Amino acid sequence: MAETEKTAENKLPSFEKTGVYRFENSNAVFIDPVRVLNRHYSRFKLSPSVYYSRFFESTNLSSKSVSRKRKRKVKTTSRSLNEKEQLANRRHLEARVFMLKAHEDLLSNNYVLESLRNLRGDEAAEEAGVEQSFVELGTVWQAPMYEITLNLCYNDCLTEESQNGGFSRIQSCESKTIPLFDNLVVNETSNDAEAIFLNNKYILPRESSFFMSDLGKIHNLIPAESDRGFNLIVIDPPWENGSARQKLKYQTLPNRFFLSLPIKQLSHTEGALVALWVTNREKLRAFVENELFPKWGVKYVATMYWVKVKADGSLISDLDLFHHRPYECLLLGYCYNEAVDCDRYSGLKPIPDNQVFISVPGDYSRKPPVGELLMDYAPGLEPRCLELFSREMLAGWTSWGNEPLHFQASSHFK
Repeated sequence: MAETEKTAENKLPSFEKTGVYRFENSNAVFIDPVRVLNRHYSRFKLSPSVYYSRFFESTNLSSKSVSRKRKRKVKTTSRSLNEKEQLANRRHLEARVFMLKAHEDLLSNNYVLESLRNLRGDEAAEEAGVEQSFVELGTVWQAPMYEITLNLCYNDCLTEESQNGGFSRIQSCESKTIPLFDNLVVNETSNDAEAIFLNNKYILPRESSFFMSDLGKIHNLIPAESDRGFNLIVIDPPWENGSARQKLKYQTLPNRFFLSLPIKQLSHTEGALVALWVTNREKLRAFVENELFPKWGVKYVATMYWVKVKADGSLISDLDLFHHRPYECLLLGYCYNEAVDCDRYSGLKPIPDNQVFISVPGDYSRKPPVGELLMDYAPGLEPRCLELFSREMLAGWTSWGNEPLHFQASSHFK
């Protein structure tokens, strides 16, 4: 049943504040990534026009060229499907029902659709500097000598003002220079921090940290004490992908490399919820189910779907295009600690299978910030969150990868 206008209108203040809209009696959630991410900052705000730059650029394509592209893709599916393709198609048909219902919920909500029409925003971000390639810098012999300067401001105390009897907060600020690579860089303050590297400025959200290294150094991130491990781990691997290679957006790795990720050692004593982004390729799905999750010690629980839409609410491509479907999958599972009684996990809030979240996509391969939607299902009382192969930072999270500062450049903020 569609939401009444009154119900939708009542939800608007919460949506404008949080960036998350939950449709009534539905498995669907709409996410405005810019609103969600801006809750992680105090002095700076993400620029919508920069976040959605790829989306707005894509609208400049002529409808004729898009039409030709779609005809070619549809034509490739006219042949008979092999066994793996048939299995992938069965998965698609099962999930298709939930995604269509979620999309219908979006299209019937005029208030959310109206917010989509104002995505770009009016204010401009800072002028972009020279973009750094952290991947390349991390491989040169000078890498251990590269340093980053953090400008940190602490809220120390409240002092009484004599003139009006009110209170003011005194801030103390400091700058410190520390190694950039193979080192945990922390903004321990409750304020945004500015960081300077090679004359470029980066914005670090409050109480966040990053560890920039290649895959061979990830073991340095394992906490000395397991009760300081992470109970929510989000992973967005650079899977082998022909499209990514053609676009030269980022380096990919063979699937076998991900078997070495020390997920169990990174997990908290009480275990962790693991969320893994995967593409729609059946070969990859089989690898995760049969090799990767068992190697990590992760027990599969549920699948969620990210459905991508344009600013008018329409899907970015036909839902049934075989090689370019407008959604990606998030596989969820628990990494159990053998020392903990598994019955303890039975008390966790059950994860809804086939949940759908909808958003307008940002830059190439940039995922929407869904971490907060997953926290309710993580074991343990205190959330300790980690994102692997991260290209951006979140307040309260640790980000690891060879370019976690990619989307932290000041040119992304206003």
